This record gives sequence, structure tokens and C-alpha cells, in this order.
Amino acid sequence: MNKDRPAENETGATGTDFMHGLAIDAVIFGFHDHQLKVLLMRYNKTGVVALPGGFIQKKENLNEAANRIVSERTGLEDIYLEQFYVFGDHARSDPEPMKDILTANNIKHDENHWLLQRFISIGYYALVDFTKVVPKPDTIFDNCAWYDLTSVPQLMQDHNVIIQKALISLRNDLDSKLIAFNLMQEEFTLGDLQILYETILDKKLLRPAFQRKMLSLGILERVAKKWTGAAHKAPYLYRFSKNI
Repeated sequence: MNKDRPAENETGATGTDFMHGLAIDAVIFGFHDHQLKVLLMRYNKTGVVALPGGFIQKKENLNEAANRIVSERTGLEDIYLEQFYVFGDHARSDPEPMKDILTANNIKHDENHWLLQRFISIGYYALVDFTKVVPKPDTIFDNCAWYDLTSVPQLMQDHNVIIQKALISLRNDLDSKLIAFNLMQEEFTLGDLQILYETILDKKLLRPAFQRKMLSLGILERVAKKWTGAAHKAPYLYRFSKNI
């Protein structure tokens, strides 16, 4: 399979290169400086807003497709991705929004166009530093931008539900899958780590309880004191253990 295929092939009448009936929707969370955002796309000439997504090439592994889709939208490589849910309710197969998108972009179609058929979507989430991302819209999108989680508009199909499900999964995975590892500097204070947790969980945490919990997990190694000019007030620096 030619990985440099034109993106327009995805809107072709037959979708020859792709698995039919299966899609990937990516919830790309961006974190930085006490802020948690989500990356969204707006289709040309319609105002329809949706999650970044795409389709699986016939000779492509599922995780390879997810990494390709997220890399195309963010410009980043080696992003941690977690598959979290499969969305297959019949109600999500409403073809009308896609009909409007195809029409607005002058793409010929009839009722049998492969993009108008029922799709089951495999959800992935990613967590990145949004200051390192250069959002890249595809050919049928006019915008690719970060939105605060508190101001997400009404999205295409069930994409609002997908975001909420992804956020629940992200919060549940913070400890068990060490998601924070992907955003922290090599060395950090427990205060830095607590800020990340509080932002993702959207709540304040008691400092002593949080520190006891993190230290009890056995995933952190103490490195040294952080120099602040007052040694008795300097917090310890930590890093994630190389044994995890």
C-alpha cells in the first residue's frame, strides 16, 4: 500500500483502498499550563465540527492506521495512543451530515457511496502537549484547532459522547497505565505531577494524600533537590522508574 496516497481517495465513490464499515475516531487531548483541550476539525463550507478521524487501509494494521491519522493531524510522531471503546450504535449511522459535506465539497455521490453507509468506529485517545502541535486540516476541512473542554460545540454524530467516554477512560488510566509519563519532563516535582492530575481530573487534590499515593505506587525515583535559593524549602525532584 502506498502510504503517500492522496487524501482525496477517502472520498472516492468506491473507497477501494479502505476497509468498509470501519472508522477510527481520535480524541486528541492537549495539556499545558493547567489547561486541557481537545483537537477538533471543521468541514469545509458546512460548519460541521467533528473529531479527527479516518479509515483503515486494507493492508494496514489497526494501530498503524490510528498512528497515521493522529500524526497527519498533529505533525507529531511517536504519540502514545490508547484504544478505549468501540462505538457501534445503529443511531450513529445517520448519513445526512456526510451527504451535506460531500455536496458542499462538490464530490459526486449517490445513495450507495461508501461514506454514506453504516460505520462502526474504534475510539483512540492521545494526550500531548498542545504547544508542540501544529494542527493540520485535511483537504475537506477548513479548520483544525484546539477547543476548551468546557466549550466543545455540538459535534457530528455521536462525537460528543466519544469525547466524554475518552475523558472517563483517560482519568481511569492515569495511575494504571501511567499516562502522565508521556507529558512530564524527565525530572519533575510532585507539585508538577499534581498539577497535571488536577487538570485532567478537574478537581483539587489534597497535597499530603496525593504525595503519599504517588510514592506508594513504586513508580517514582527521587533524584535530587530542586534549587530555589532556600535549601530547606526546595522540593525533591523525581523521575519515573526505569523498571516500570
